[in-house]
Amino acid sequence: MQHPYATHLQAVAGAAAHRAWLPGDAPLPSLYISHGAPPLFEDPDWMARLFAWARALPRPRAILIVSAHWEAAPLALSSAEAGTPLVYDFAGFDPIYYRFRYPTPAAGWLAERVAGALPADAGLVRTTRGLDHGAWVPLMAMYPEADVPVLQLSIPTHDPDRLVALGARLRSLRAEGVLVVGSGFMTHGLPFVDWARPDRVPGWSRDFDLWAGEAIDRGDLDELAAFRDHAPGMPYAHPTVEHFTPLFLTLGAAEPGSTPQTTIDGWMYGLSRRSLQVA
Repeated sequence: MQHPYATHLQAVAGAAAHRAWLPGDAPLPSLYISHGAPPLFEDPDWMARLFAWARALPRPRAILIVSAHWEAAPLALSSAEAGTPLVYDFAGFDPIYYRFRYPTPAAGWLAERVAGALPADAGLVRTTRGLDHGAWVPLMAMYPEADVPVLQLSIPTHDPDRLVALGARLRSLRAEGVLVVGSGFMTHGLPFVDWARPDRVPGWSRDFDLWAGEAIDRGDLDELAAFRDHAPGMPYAHPTVEHFTPLFLTLGAAEPGSTPQTTIDGWMYGLSRRSLQVA
């Protein structure tokens, strides 16, 4: 039987040419994506929705992505070389996923722009690290042609205010055709998932998602920043917070006062895959 990702590639192969972002176009939005790990590649509807989301936007000149799976301070950038290798930072999945490749073009010019957007004392470190699965899994569904340069930026803190400020530093890149992405998972209580009942949505996951969705719809950054104390379902929804906090870089990179729009919702093994964009 053909793998669902191969079917996805066949389904999108006949899509119309993707119009490139051009100077003079509006700044690209910033995105928060629930990335789903390898099981995303087994969900045809999810892949189709991610692809349609990407095609609803102009093709970016480059992508700068922060993932839950690279926590490092000081700030660090992944390799800007063409064909950056992938980091297979997961275990227990079908061996096919360890053979996936995503050979994106060189991103040296973006590395220079990121460095220029940060304060001189930021201590930005340039590394040879590849893209982890929080980056390459959703991007392989959204941009399967691998024709957009991709850089990954480490997440240096989980303090919402500091992440919003970091996102604000990167905001100007959007007006240059750079798609700024925070990649996590709206709920991520893996120790509390009932794996024997994949269609069951636990109350802690549903409650947290409802709270977050309402705060997102209101553009209530203060409420979102208080998630540790205000959000129902904690700490089960996020026993550790690294899958939620990339949202704050996304919000910081947006124009102040812009209201986020949920673009993908639904559940995977009871976890919320809510994803959004904000202008």
